[in-house]
Parts: sequence; structure tokens; C-alpha cells
Amino acid sequence: MLFSIFLFVFLFLAATAVYAGWRAAPWAPTFKDDKERFLRLACIKPGQKVYDLGCGDGRLVAAAGKAGAIAVGFEISLVPYFFAKWRIANSPAGKNCRIKFKDFWKADLSDADVVYFFLMPKIFAKMKAKMEKELKPGAKVIIYTWPMDGWEPLAEDCPKGKTPIYVYRR
Repeated sequence: MLFSIFLFVFLFLAATAVYAGWRAAPWAPTFKDDKERFLRLACIKPGQKVYDLGCGDGRLVAAAGKAGAIAVGFEISLVPYFFAKWRIANSPAGKNCRIKFKDFWKADLSDADVVYFFLMPKIFAKMKAKMEKELKPGAKVIIYTWPMDGWEPLAEDCPKGKTPIYVYRR
């Protein structure tokens, strides 16, 4: 009986990870060292709204909250979601942060000042359409690893030996 419960829980958790990978990306966290690069590129001002789409363990949500943003992370894979909830609950910036167990495709991003994501390029055409439809003029889009076809970057941070980060303005 105990084995059956363990197996069910494991399969359920694995299913949410597979679903997240199928929808946008498997969990592959932004490198810890790149958190400071994100903050520098985002130029967060207190009270700005920052969304992390597929927030994983919530490290960038916590960093944005600590910088004064109202930071919201969206995650649909249960294991990283629980890590993110734990991180935010134990963060001094936790009052500025929320982690939602929600598919970001169904989220309204119209009030975002900064949107960050580290997703697979296969969904970029759909993501581009969502951003162009929903984001207010002047909102920043920060993308980890791959550029967005058809958009001219405001900045590219590509130090030797590091993962590129691209910044766009809507």
C-alpha cells in the first residue's frame, strides 16, 4: 500500500514536470550568478510589477522583490513550485512576492513593467504574439539564452563563458 502511494505521488509530480516541458520548457534554472545580471538589466524601480514566466524555484522572483518590485512568478511543475513557495516564505522580500500555480499562457500581463523568461525557442512565436498583444508600451522583456526573432534588442549581455541575456522594450 505504501509503495502504491509513493508511486502515485511520484508519477503525479513527474506528470506535472512533463506537462510543463511540453507547454514551454523543462525546469532548467537560471544560473545563480546570473541573478545580478538580471537585476542590472531590469533596472527595477520600487513598486514596479515584475513577472517571471515559468519561475522555477523562484530565485528571480525573490531577487526582484528584494529590489522593491511587486514580483509574481508563474509555475506549473509542482516540485519547483513548492521550492519557490518555500523560498518566498523564507525571503525577507516575501511580502512583495507571490508564486502562482498557474499556466502563464492564461495570465494577463497587461500591468507588467518587466517580464522575464527562460523558455524554449519553439514557443517564441506564440510568446511574441502574447507579448505584443498584452504588454503596455515601455514594458521590458528579458529573455535568458535565446533572442526573440523579429525584435531588435535594447541590450544584449553576452559575457564570454556566460549565458546570453537579451533585453527588449515593448
